[in-house]
Order: sequence, then C-alpha cells, then structure tokens
Amino acid sequence: MNKLWSVVLLMSLAACSPDATESLPAASDTVAASGNPLDITVYKSPTCGCCNGWVTYLEEEGFAVTAINHDDVDSIKKQLGLPDPELKSCHTAVIDGYLVEGHVPANDILRLLSERPAGVRGLSAPGMPMMSPGMASRTPKDYAVLSFKDNGDTAVFSQY
Repeated sequence: MNKLWSVVLLMSLAACSPDATESLPAASDTVAASGNPLDITVYKSPTCGCCNGWVTYLEEEGFAVTAINHDDVDSIKKQLGLPDPELKSCHTAVIDGYLVEGHVPANDILRLLSERPAGVRGLSAPGMPMMSPGMASRTPKDYAVLSFKDNGDTAVFSQY
C-alpha cells in the first residue's frame, strides 16, 4: 500500500471510530502512524522567514519537505496554475497533484488528500494570516482556508 493511501486509511478509520471526536487527529500522529512521510514540494523565496517557518512546521508534522528556493515565486504560481491572484500568499506547495498556497495547516492538507473533493485544484490561506502555522502560531486562529477550482471558484474549506 503506498504511503498516501496508508494515511487516507488511517484517517478514515479514525473518523469512523465510535470514540472519534469532531476534530481530526494531530497531523504528526496520522502521518507517523502511516509509517511513511508524505512528500511535499514547497516553492519559496530564499529570504522569507515565514516560508522557512512553514517548512519547519510541516517537517515537524511528519511531512518530507523538498524546499526549492526561487527568486520569482510569482512565476512559479502562474506556471503551476494558481487561478486567481487573490489566492496568493508567500509560498506555494505541491502534494499529490494539488496546490497548497500559503500557511495552510497540516490537517487541512491531510483532509484534502483524504476527501479529494470533486473539481478542487488546491487550498489557499490567502495573504499571510498572522495566527497561522509558520507565522505567530502553530494553532491556526482567525482566518479561513479556501478550496479553489481551476476556474477560480472558491469555497471555505476550514474556518479558524
């Protein structure tokens, strides 16, 4: 069984358990339980401290991060197909064919990989939310994570 499906299976079992709570298990617990880290590639500025903070956060949550420094991250966003400039943040990641824009919490990434909502191209935490992983808080507070489609349609994926 590949590592992504191991994580999806573990999340599904946790969600179906009679003792399951409303929230997902910690991302680090879910990824660790799979026995394999999930590979994610992050395109970021070499000088951005919050980008480095988000990379560190993902590594601490059990992801295998390949960080690629680039002087023109906006060109990468365009090349990867980020549909709307309003979704932009300081870094862009790719995991299993999905785009992850900005300071998206690890549990939202795992939920995206588990649920695979129809037509969704990725997730975004637009701008640079102050109370987000990689910024001032490991625990997300006071912002929304949006899902987006190739045509630019968005929906609230998580509200903190």
